[in-house]
Amino acid sequence: MWDVREPASHTDQGGSPCFPVFRKLNGDCVGKLKRGKMLKEALEGQLTAVCNSIAASVQFQVEPVGRWFEAFLKRRDRNVSASFQELEEEEELSEESEDDELQLEEYPMLKTLDPKDWKNQDHYAVLGLAHLRYKATQRQIKAAHKAMVLKHHPDKRKAAGEQIVEGDNDYFTCITKAIEILSDPVKRRAFDSVDPTFDNAVPSKSEGKENFFEVFGPVFERNARWAIKKHVPKLGTMDSSFEEVDNFYSFWYNFDSWREFSYLDEEEKEKAECRDERRWIEKQNRASRAQRKKEEMNRIRTLVDTAYSCDPRIRKFKEDEKARKESEKKAKAEAKRKEQEEKERARQAEMEAARQAKEKEEEEAKQAAQQAKKEKEIQKKAIKKERQKLRTSCKNWNYFADNEADSVKMMEEVEKLCDRLELVSLQSLNEVLASGSKEQGKAAVEKHVQEVNAQLQREREAELAARQAARGMEQGGSGAGGVSKGWNEEDLQLLIKAVNLFPAGTNARWEVIANYMNLHSTSGIKRNAKDVINKAKNLQKLDPLQKDEINKKAFEKFKKEHVAVPPTVDNAVPSERFDSSSSETSSPSWTTEEQKLLEQALKTFPVNTPERWEKIAAAIPGRSKKDCMKRYKELVEMVKAKKAAQEQVAAKSKK
Repeated sequence: MWDVREPASHTDQGGSPCFPVFRKLNGDCVGKLKRGKMLKEALEGQLTAVCNSIAASVQFQVEPVGRWFEAFLKRRDRNVSASFQELEEEEELSEESEDDELQLEEYPMLKTLDPKDWKNQDHYAVLGLAHLRYKATQRQIKAAHKAMVLKHHPDKRKAAGEQIVEGDNDYFTCITKAIEILSDPVKRRAFDSVDPTFDNAVPSKSEGKENFFEVFGPVFERNARWAIKKHVPKLGTMDSSFEEVDNFYSFWYNFDSWREFSYLDEEEKEKAECRDERRWIEKQNRASRAQRKKEEMNRIRTLVDTAYSCDPRIRKFKEDEKARKESEKKAKAEAKRKEQEEKERARQAEMEAARQAKEKEEEEAKQAAQQAKKEKEIQKKAIKKERQKLRTSCKNWNYFADNEADSVKMMEEVEKLCDRLELVSLQSLNEVLASGSKEQGKAAVEKHVQEVNAQLQREREAELAARQAARGMEQGGSGAGGVSKGWNEEDLQLLIKAVNLFPAGTNARWEVIANYMNLHSTSGIKRNAKDVINKAKNLQKLDPLQKDEINKKAFEKFKKEHVAVPPTVDNAVPSERFDSSSSETSSPSWTTEEQKLLEQALKTFPVNTPERWEKIAAAIPGRSKKDCMKRYKELVEMVKAKKAAQEQVAAKSKK
């Protein structure tokens, strides 16, 4: 009978799957299952299924260790199937065979050794293991000692008739001391640390530069015996990777040596007579060991530094790193150049878009101006037509007069109507004259004449009142100062120029204007900021006719003083206080747009630019090289005057 546990198609009460386990049940098992009512009797040839729940599987991380795993590795490496015991027996047999094959080298100076000077003797050579030294195993050391005892024991030699030195003065004491040192791991390590056959020499740079790997390879392999950590990295070859070379030098720069120098202690604390002397000896020994340890680590560090400086791979890596940095620098510069070019293209595109937008605006403004001009021309023609029609109608009616004198008078009134009436008024008046009778036309014309005369009368009265008020304020302002400070035409012109030169927003504006006038005035009258403000207020209330007259006189004076110089227009932007109208000159005034273009061109083309002024003139439409140079000189003079006036104000304020 077979016990069958079904697979996942069967589950227990907790819902866990059941896994099948097939095994054959003997008679006792079947009987027990029957008695326990756990398993029903199956018919002949049928299978019985026994289900049981199994816990969930858990994954563990297992490290292969131990002698059994070691045996497995040995079997796998040797490609044989053998048990661990067989391998141990094989190892023991190999060691025994090694002992049988052990060849001892006779030390010729053995019989001449001084037992009292045992510290300076070579213990390996004494036992005949000079060729094995620190690689000799304990079994080999014991075998060598056994062979040396059998050969050099005093009893053996005495029996052979050799003369024996009594006590510890016999050279056999050296053999005893050698086995004592080499059989103790601590003492043996102390002796190995000061192995007299070990070469502590460090190659020089001149030796290493010629044959680096041949010179330094054996040196590092020789010094690797002192490393506490095993698996010392090799020096490698010229084809070693950067990681391998870095790992090698990192290991040696952090080298940890087990080498210690207790064997060279000059004093033995066991010989001390008291505790204080023993402590003093221990202190001296610790100091000497530390000093020798420090010298040893300095030797290792010197070796590593020398190798690092001579290593051709390090130079190669540095050159590669330098080339990589240079390539990165070039790539960065190239990326920056491309970025600058992209920005420059974007700026050019933006400037082009702005230029096109400006041209579009100028074109639209030009079209609007042309349209306005056309409309103005149409209106002008319409007004001219209506005026002509009015004159013709009045002429047909003989100007509504019976005699020549009234006719001439009415003719003057009609001309006045033509000059003062708008287009709509002219059209309505012409309609009345065309459709009405003579009396209706006369009444309409007389009505318009009365309105125009009344309007002219009001304008004259307002102008007269303004003049009288300005004259009164000027007289009052002159008398308030205690001393008469008359303003002549030159001072008024200078004031208007200063107000335009130093617009609103200038620091200490009215003090600057007063100093400017005191500098350039020929009247000799010193004016302060209060006088300038009062006069500016009076000028602001003047009518436009007086302002035009002052500006006209100023221009005529300028023309007389500068006969040889072609007249130019000052581009100082007028302030909100004065609406100074410029006189007509041969050179048109500079607009705000032209001024901006000039400033931009001066920045774009510096002083060292060849044919600078030709390029500046080309950047400003409608302006020649001469116009640009004149405008630049005017701006320089204005800035100098402005700075001088401001410096005077600053000097006065400091005082």
